[in-house]
Amino acid sequence: MLSPSTKKDIRSSYENLRAQLQNFIPRKAQNFLVAELAKTLAGEYNPKRRIMVAEAGTGIGKSMAYLLGAIPYALNNNKKVVVSTATVALQEQLIEKDLPLFRRVVTREFSFVLAKGRQRYCCGQKLAAFASSEGHGQQALFEHKPQKAEIDLMNDLHSAYARGKWSGDRDAWPKPIPDNIWQSIVSDKHTCHSGLTAHRGCPFAKARENLDKADVIVANHSLLMADLELGGGVILPEPEQALYMIDEAHHLPIVARDFSAASASLLGAASWLEKLNQSASKIANAGDIKRSSRFLDSLQTGIQDLIPSLRSVRDMLSNMPLNSDGVYRFEDGELPEALFNLSKEIQKTAKKANQSLAKLHDLVSERVKDGEIAARLADPIQAESAFFLQRLENLEKVWTLMAQPNANKGAPLARWIQRDAERETDLVVHVSPLEIGWRLDQLLWSRAAGVSLMSATLRALNQFSYFCRQVGLEENDGTRFLALPSPFNYEENAQLVVPNVPFEPQQEQFTAMLPDILLEYLEGQTASLVLFSSYWQMNQVAEKLRLQIKKNGWHLHVQGEASRTATLDAHRKCCEQGKVSILFGTGSFSEGVDLPGNQLTNLIITKIPFAVPTSPVEEAHAEYIERKGGNPFMQISVPEASKKLIQSAGRLLRKEQDSGRVVLLDRRVINRRYGKALLDSLPPFKRVIEYT
Repeated sequence: MLSPSTKKDIRSSYENLRAQLQNFIPRKAQNFLVAELAKTLAGEYNPKRRIMVAEAGTGIGKSMAYLLGAIPYALNNNKKVVVSTATVALQEQLIEKDLPLFRRVVTREFSFVLAKGRQRYCCGQKLAAFASSEGHGQQALFEHKPQKAEIDLMNDLHSAYARGKWSGDRDAWPKPIPDNIWQSIVSDKHTCHSGLTAHRGCPFAKARENLDKADVIVANHSLLMADLELGGGVILPEPEQALYMIDEAHHLPIVARDFSAASASLLGAASWLEKLNQSASKIANAGDIKRSSRFLDSLQTGIQDLIPSLRSVRDMLSNMPLNSDGVYRFEDGELPEALFNLSKEIQKTAKKANQSLAKLHDLVSERVKDGEIAARLADPIQAESAFFLQRLENLEKVWTLMAQPNANKGAPLARWIQRDAERETDLVVHVSPLEIGWRLDQLLWSRAAGVSLMSATLRALNQFSYFCRQVGLEENDGTRFLALPSPFNYEENAQLVVPNVPFEPQQEQFTAMLPDILLEYLEGQTASLVLFSSYWQMNQVAEKLRLQIKKNGWHLHVQGEASRTATLDAHRKCCEQGKVSILFGTGSFSEGVDLPGNQLTNLIITKIPFAVPTSPVEEAHAEYIERKGGNPFMQISVPEASKKLIQSAGRLLRKEQDSGRVVLLDRRVINRRYGKALLDSLPPFKRVIEYT
């Protein structure tokens, strides 16, 4: 039950919020959301299942709602609040706007911090090793001979870090740091486990100190999964002591699935294993050769077994019929018997080699702690062994998944090989789960002190069932479900127009027809966004319309011709100056694009956003559903299209006073059996359906 003090704190915070904001608009849906969240977290609906899934339409104010519902409860019950988002934009909004505002209105003091994964921070030891005169050996860790510009950047990073001008946070460097440079200096758990980093001002250790003290931590879905995969409580608070506010929750299933996937090359792995073999004696000597000798022998024996085994796999797979994308997928995830047996051998050998190198690494750390070897001598060696440990761990993960038999129940793993983009003679082995719900239940739902999953788009076809299957929840397992519509007056402020166009998107003539149709629906409009199904189609249409648009005195901004930010800013500037502005974008512009007021009054969607299952994971999932007697189109494609269509239509009205129209150029919403369900899942626009 909610305590009287918690209820009082929530009410007081809400009243203070109203007083702080001059343009504050009380919303019944927001108040209801706050109350339902607080009661769910307090266990009033189910003390053993304190989970809420809430679809909160645009304009409700869900971010402030979950802060109001969760933070007072957490402060009164000695819990931490972990807010997990999918986008940097929402993280920045929470840290720079929402949380500072909430801290001014809440009746009790609290602290908050932005959490980033270890991978966003450099390792001071590695950076010093590369920049020092002794660091030339570290250059072997590059995949290629470093260029002068790369060495200069490394020296600049080290100089700024040493002088306290850079914190070691990748995002704080004024220019993008190339991946190959960053991977050579990135912080990793092995280097940090040396026990030497904290008093030397390790960037990640400093950030972690702030994290442990904070009452509210703003993270992202990837960091959340990283912590859970480590057992929980390693980076973020213990799940049993945390209330998780998972915003933009519709992204969580894909992030979780990708996080559990793994891949590794064959010849590329053999190449870095040879480098490790050459460095192994140096690492062992630093850790006292008498104590290290048996681990060195085990490591080198493992390497000498792994290299020919990986090359054997490459030879075994070299004649597989790759498709036009250079991919071969194993049907139903089943491997040929010879490859399965070899996978089991590689997994055992990789595990043994990994354990042996980890022991050598720890022995070096022990000698440093005991003062038997100078830290300046140990640092570059530990940086090198940590680099190889990361690679060995990944290699072990890949081959553990490859050697895992398909379960009798549940979806199999997707397994495929792909031609290496950088080395044509090499192959990359990929493994990915198809369904991740059971894992989320094991890691989070069954452990957390409380959870709220929120988004403006969680339902598909007006049902939560598809989302539940993705994340491992049941609609009758005690989870609280809410669907709160947007407060906007859609019927009065916007139209949904479905023109009587002569062709459907799957017909060849559709793309050729688009320029003329688009000109008709762009005429008389000042701010338009046209969403295409592909870059190819968008660029084809843009080329055909460019001269006519210029002749009309309109301004065209095409996604990909400049950065996303620059493209949107150019459009906004035109709108501010009263010029006619048109944005062309693909599916990525259907989410996270905020163009309120006169920045968007005319939204044209060229087709229902059906995703063709072209990735090996999607193909494998469709195959699995068919094998069970299901229909992947109706079970995956239509629900996904419903969510994406809602997201696309959601670009139009961003504030209560906004108005405009949505034009959908896809007649399948009228003449296909699934069309009505797609239409009915959209906001209640006034419909204008043209018939012949």
